Amino acid sequence: MIDDMLRTPEAIRDAERWTAHNYHPLPVVISSAEGSWLTDVDGRRYLDCLAGYSALNFGHRHPTLIAAAHAQLDRLTLTSRAFIHDQFADFCRELAELCGKDLVLPMNTGAEAVETGIKVARKWGYQVKGVAPGQANIVVAEGNFHGRTTTIVSFSTDADARADFGPYTPGFTVVPYGDLAALTAAIDENTVAVLIEPIQGEQGVVVPPEGYLPGVRRVCTEQNVLFIADEIQSGLGRTGQTFACDHEGVTPDMYLLGKALGGGIVPVSAVAANTDVLGVLRPGQHGSTFGGNPLACAVATEVVRLLATGEFQRRSTELGARLHAGLRSLVGKGLVAVRGRGLWAGLDIDPTLMSGREACERLAERGVLAKDTHGATIRLAPPLVITEEEIDHAVAQLAAVLAG
Repeated sequence: MIDDMLRTPEAIRDAERWTAHNYHPLPVVISSAEGSWLTDVDGRRYLDCLAGYSALNFGHRHPTLIAAAHAQLDRLTLTSRAFIHDQFADFCRELAELCGKDLVLPMNTGAEAVETGIKVARKWGYQVKGVAPGQANIVVAEGNFHGRTTTIVSFSTDADARADFGPYTPGFTVVPYGDLAALTAAIDENTVAVLIEPIQGEQGVVVPPEGYLPGVRRVCTEQNVLFIADEIQSGLGRTGQTFACDHEGVTPDMYLLGKALGGGIVPVSAVAANTDVLGVLRPGQHGSTFGGNPLACAVATEVVRLLATGEFQRRSTELGARLHAGLRSLVGKGLVAVRGRGLWAGLDIDPTLMSGREACERLAERGVLAKDTHGATIRLAPPLVITEEEIDHAVAQLAAVLAG
């Protein structure tokens, strides 16, 4: 097949011409997918080792989730929250039970879940803790990624995400990630919450020091501050447990969930907390037209049921061990460091060899898709349905790229 017969170049040119350049995608144009594999418009297959930043934990077009979506499409897709629909209570109950919480507030995107968590924490601070009006503050971590809304980028330390989007929203104190002493020192009488990722995904799958999360839990309890865990990327089986916090036996006051909750079919996010926290909201104070819609609930309920079996957590643990063993064998052979947990890994490439972007481009040429971040770091987050053979294939292709 000669180049002028390929559909990919024209599709890329059209995308460049007609869309704002808020992303810098790899030169691949996907047309179909199944399980862990993607096929482009020219028929070439790729092993997906990004899984939509964990939105596709259950793989592409998981049959149980597709069946739930088809069934719901034939009945009811949207009512708004002006009415109750027959999928709503089951979803909220089953997700609350999975989280060990009293209540769930469904939204759509991960950023909406974070914004909801911020609003709830502030209201809790004023109504329950007794913080003076307008004085609430939230402690966050350097290197965080919680979304790209105006409020969220106000406490980002990523220049690309933050620069030129001011004026910025006040009320946040940034401390080094993993530094419990700095976090403790930042808490004052007006602090209503600590908002952190149990593992920082966008930063390069950074796992905090052992004991950090239990320390955060202890300090928040002692200081009457809410512990908010952003498990949008790290949760729902990605790390080998239902939540990344589970690895250290920690239960936050509030879970922020998204991505995988929609099964890779529809955007679904949620905040889960007990009544003493989420109960501060009253009708008219927060909402979303599409939040908790029938289609979303039908799919997300099946996601929760898949997780309730424990199968995907076990797969992430067992296959993650194989992935990390393979990646560690490449340290000193082009890799400088490997981090992560379960089927989630951040790889630091020797910057004298190539950038993360170049590594991902070379991997794509070999039929493996991954994503770079922060210079010479790339992330691997394959679907939890990946096989041992597919993991070995991905590691072998990375080894070939590093060997030049």
